[in-house]
Amino acid sequence: MKKKDYLAYFFIRSVTFPLSFLPLKVLHFMGKIVGGISFFLLTEYRKRALSNLALAKDLHLGNASIKKYAKQSFQNLAINCLEYAKFDRAKDLSKYIRCNNPETAYRLYNKKQGIIFFCGHLANWETLFLDGNINMKGVAIGKPIKNKFLYRWVVKIREKNGGKIVCPKNALKEGLRALKQGKFMGIVGDQAMPESDYMFPFLGRPAFNSTAPALLSYKTKSPIIVATTLRKKGFYEITYSDPIYPHLDNSLDFEVKRMMDKALKILEKKVLETPGQWLWQHNRWKQQTPKTVFKEYRHDCLLVIIEENYDEEALKTIRAIYQKEYLVIMLPVSLNKDLFSYVDEILTYTSKKQMLRDDYRFKLVINFTSNPLPKKYYLRKSAIAFLSLDDFVKNSKKQNLSNAIIQKLCRPHTFLSPYAS
Repeated sequence: MKKKDYLAYFFIRSVTFPLSFLPLKVLHFMGKIVGGISFFLLTEYRKRALSNLALAKDLHLGNASIKKYAKQSFQNLAINCLEYAKFDRAKDLSKYIRCNNPETAYRLYNKKQGIIFFCGHLANWETLFLDGNINMKGVAIGKPIKNKFLYRWVVKIREKNGGKIVCPKNALKEGLRALKQGKFMGIVGDQAMPESDYMFPFLGRPAFNSTAPALLSYKTKSPIIVATTLRKKGFYEITYSDPIYPHLDNSLDFEVKRMMDKALKILEKKVLETPGQWLWQHNRWKQQTPKTVFKEYRHDCLLVIIEENYDEEALKTIRAIYQKEYLVIMLPVSLNKDLFSYVDEILTYTSKKQMLRDDYRFKLVINFTSNPLPKKYYLRKSAIAFLSLDDFVKNSKKQNLSNAIIQKLCRPHTFLSPYAS
């Protein structure tokens, strides 16, 4: 495995080294080409990006815009990858990265006041730590990647201006130490955290989030500054928010929610302004931990298509498994909608063709009808997984449908909450 990892590292370094001599504008142009190709080749990530954009209610996007921003997100990610070699060799990063309002952060740092920089996966988020350590010093959390040779190179780039990357398991200890020493701590905090008790309606959808920035702020009396970056023609523009200070007269729980809400609203506003520069390939609205549902069926938006002779208990079983996910039921127009108060949205159809909706939201589609058309159609849209009635009953050993659904979707010995009433 080490040999294979080294060969992969050597290949990547050999390919990217010549890119370090190219102007940033040229790299951005190349990244758009590579990203455009990746958009078509990386099927599952493409579907996830399309679905996430369609689910972002606050963007109010039509399907043409959804596809446009999904493609731009792939191009953004490709540009980021191509820029690693450039930032590795660059001696003067001020040519490529500019912060338009660093004064408040510098003033706090010079007073030896710890700062928590909160950011998200916008544009090239690596620029935030690289630029921050030019005039300040701090630490940031970096999740290791499997290829140790490649990760060492990435860490070397991130730490080139004197900062320090810490792994998640040491983040709290190292972060507290840095803040007490008057340094800053950088946290990329827009990843899904379904095990958290804190939820924020990010872009109009419930999103569970880590509260680490606010907890550290309250414990150390350090302000949170939201740092965002925007890619422009040939350079990056960084903007710092006003400091968000903890109010120690309030309870910890109250302040954690208040500060996280405020920080995420600032980040959310930037995503709304430049949606094509955000990482839409990530499952931002993931609602479950891996404990219950098998990974291939753990999705945040489901469509279930039923016929008139539907199995009510089976539907309630699906709702019990996916308690927090956005559940859409498509049913014949003849059925009474009031019978399905436990679902999030109801669609109706009068013909088989009307089962095929021009809708990118659904990552998992379950078809309990005899119509074979939805499978091919939704798998060409954004469905990552598709299940038909046969997929549940073929190996169910004559169980009822509800038990067959549990057996197919859930891990063995999984506890299920009571069915919805």
